[in-house]
Amino acid sequence: MGRTLPSITQFFLQGQQSYARFRRALRRIDQRALDDLFAAAHNHLAATAYAAHALPFEIFLVAMLIEEHKEIDRLRQQIRGLLPGDPDWPAGEGE
Repeated sequence: MGRTLPSITQFFLQGQQSYARFRRALRRIDQRALDDLFAAAHNHLAATAYAAHALPFEIFLVAMLIEEHKEIDRLRQQIRGLLPGDPDWPAGEGE
């Protein structure tokens, strides 16, 4: 990536731009959700560059999933704080 190939940032921005028409068709709340997903993927651009994957957009999707999983884990921890001693509550894998 660099002179002959687009940088990972350029590829990311092109991929994000390719969703512009789709984004415009979404409701406002869904547009914000899509923007949040792209922002989450943007936070992982350095790691994405190291992946050297044939389809970098797949790595962006994995980065989005990582951020969503972190949010789910955070919410689970909050719920556990509200429901102390509930043995039926499923434990997260990341603990």
